[in-house]
Amino acid sequence: MTQELLVNVAPRETRVAVVEHGALQEVYIERLRRRGIVGNIYKGYVSRVLPGMQAAFIDVGLQRTAFLHASDIARTDEALGPDTQPTPDITRLLREQQSVLVQVIKDPIGSKGARLTTHITVPSRHMVLLPGNPTVGISTRIEDADARARLRRIGESFLDGEDGNGYILRTAAEGASKQALQRDRDFLRRLWDSVQKRAQYAQAGVLVHEDLPLVLRALRDLVIHPIERVRVDSRESYERISDFCQRFLPDIADRVDYYPGERPIFDLYGVEDEIQRALERRVELKSGGHVMIDQTEAMTTIDVNTGAYVGHRTLEETIFKTNLEAAHAIARQLRMRNLGGIIIIDFIDMDDPEHKRQVLRALEKAMERDHAKTQISGVSALGLVEMTRKRTRESLQHALCEPCHTCGGRALLKTVETVCYEITREIIREARQFEVDRLLVLTAQEVVDRVRDEESDTFAELEESIGKPIEFQAEPLYTQEQFDVVLV
Repeated sequence: MTQELLVNVAPRETRVAVVEHGALQEVYIERLRRRGIVGNIYKGYVSRVLPGMQAAFIDVGLQRTAFLHASDIARTDEALGPDTQPTPDITRLLREQQSVLVQVIKDPIGSKGARLTTHITVPSRHMVLLPGNPTVGISTRIEDADARARLRRIGESFLDGEDGNGYILRTAAEGASKQALQRDRDFLRRLWDSVQKRAQYAQAGVLVHEDLPLVLRALRDLVIHPIERVRVDSRESYERISDFCQRFLPDIADRVDYYPGERPIFDLYGVEDEIQRALERRVELKSGGHVMIDQTEAMTTIDVNTGAYVGHRTLEETIFKTNLEAAHAIARQLRMRNLGGIIIIDFIDMDDPEHKRQVLRALEKAMERDHAKTQISGVSALGLVEMTRKRTRESLQHALCEPCHTCGGRALLKTVETVCYEITREIIREARQFEVDRLLVLTAQEVVDRVRDEESDTFAELEESIGKPIEFQAEPLYTQEQFDVVLV
């Protein structure tokens, strides 16, 4: 199955969309003020040890102290036993004010700080370096036995008793030559040496290695299946991506295109509309049925309904077809909305055991393409399917929205920042289509206040870019999400 990567770059925001057969599958958003930190390596110090929680709070220079559980601490002291043994008491592993090299495995989400580990991993295109862990692992997505055996032989030949490092061969390594894997290994060794040197002389609470920015990280991690092309709407980013591909991904370098079109690239592929729909509770099915998705603090619940679909045969057949269609839709929505943690799916009750088996298998098959680790249980006695999906970053809803202040948090409202960026895109869209002297934006007072404060540079650059003055007028009856761009 081929895929396309669409890259939309704005002054303060970068968005990457994964499109397969013309349908949006995943979307990643990175804003200048809130860049993701998963993969970053810090030299932190232990600010507090909590024996009752078997955890510690680590100060790595972020707004909130980060969380390190005892199970995420690599044990180098032989007296503590190998990692396969039960986790020893946290007080035997860490002490307060101790310096420790840690890596972020989960971004800060809501009121929770980042989640850390001392099991450092350093990824490249084909491999992941495991410092101090001389083992070889093969991606479970590589199913061909001969390919797995070949990669294991190559990986074992890379093990060096001197540095004690191990490797994981990623899915992208399946068709790679030994020479390409050797280049990856040499690159990872040099990178890890530089990280160790910086960490040696750095003060506690300092970033010693920052992972790639979103666009380059997407190319490294998401391009697994045959990719048709990468389309970028920024000349500067296009040149950076092209250079990166020439050096590290030569097999796709000729598929990177610069998109100079008047129409925004996300509009061209319908991605903007898909993102808007992904913020709604209700997902319509082609048959006439629908799925309701509710995200809570503890879990995500999904309810499947036949809706307007009445079928052509029996009730059981109608229910079976609706559930099958819903299984594929749910798998796509989980990826697109980036829903993680515990997920409960309430399929329509089925009496036939074979129908239950086929629906569950359809869900498992649809989830195989998910980059996040998932685990699906069977259908319970209540007809519920329980599953988990690894959460490493905020969901799309949490990234773009905030609790509604008017209703006391019972619903969601787009943040002022999100509305500002929507206004910039609408201004660009209008300025490209029409000849005008100036543009007037009617919006809520909260948006105007942000434009005149935090986002003043953004709109100053935008004015210079389109060559037209932009004026803002507060409308007292407009809600925070409402705005109109008037051509004057």
